[in-house]
Amino acid sequence: MLLLTLLTAVVVHAEGTPSKALLVLSKAERTVAIVDPSNLKVLARVPVGPDPHEVIASSDGKLAFVSNYGGGAYNTLAVIDLVEQKALPSVDLGALRAPHGLMFAGGKAWFTAEAAKAIGSYDPVTKKVDLVLGTGQNGTHMIFVTDDLKRIVTSNIGSGTMTFIDKTSGPGQGGWEQTVVPVGRRAEGFDVSPDGKELWAANAQDGTISIVDMATKKVTQTLSANVEGANRLKFTPDGKMVFVSTLRGTDVSIFDAATRAVKKRVNIGHGAAGIQMQPDGARVFVACTPDGYVAILDLKSLEVSGRLDAGKQPDGMAWAVRQ
Repeated sequence: MLLLTLLTAVVVHAEGTPSKALLVLSKAERTVAIVDPSNLKVLARVPVGPDPHEVIASSDGKLAFVSNYGGGAYNTLAVIDLVEQKALPSVDLGALRAPHGLMFAGGKAWFTAEAAKAIGSYDPVTKKVDLVLGTGQNGTHMIFVTDDLKRIVTSNIGSGTMTFIDKTSGPGQGGWEQTVVPVGRRAEGFDVSPDGKELWAANAQDGTISIVDMATKKVTQTLSANVEGANRLKFTPDGKMVFVSTLRGTDVSIFDAATRAVKKRVNIGHGAAGIQMQPDGARVFVACTPDGYVAILDLKSLEVSGRLDAGKQPDGMAWAVRQ
């Protein structure tokens, strides 16, 4: 009861959540900040449980889901009512420990369970985990799901691979077929180009970027990118640039997606993790975890235009768009 009282006290209600809101996790404070992007004002901070790493919003912008990771110590998804700005009962994932990567697609919250070497989907309507698929790979960490729900992709840090899980009608395969694609050591942050043709994976230990053809599921190029310690990788909404953050350096690296060359490296602090693009392509938000702020970069000038204080040790971010 005391814990519930303390957690409730963390919530700061100021104003209603706007139709478009930026969500920012604070690892140290165990909260998600609801931010008005028009004025960068933190409207509320809602408790989300221990060791939060990633956050995603439902397609209608009314709910948010947060993975409580803990390297295997935890097995819950925190649930937040973004309209009322309050925590809802968390989702107990049972044996699916160390949830991390998140994506919302087809009305469901998709997640990785790193300690279980698996992925799953949670249906907020039935309040049940309705699908679990094993990857057999070490450190299944981040996840991508296509809009048609016919393909799931994960990065597997320990194995240095990407797993493609494709929907199939073939007999004896449980409706799914897996292809494991070796990339580089400690592949973690990755993204799929807006046109769906390429996947770029940042290999933290090698400092390289593997480019995978989505049609053939084969590595077509490996860039000597000098991104040791790479944490996250994101395409801009127009697909023309790729941003890579690292927790080992002071810069965020920006690549030209067409030429594959470094376009610019921008000093943002003492290391960075989460990256979130503004949907209209005007700005990019980079969580400078060691420094305790979110750096804001203008996508035209490619310069730092400001900072956002959304809590200590910021990391995962997401956009919530109310339908």
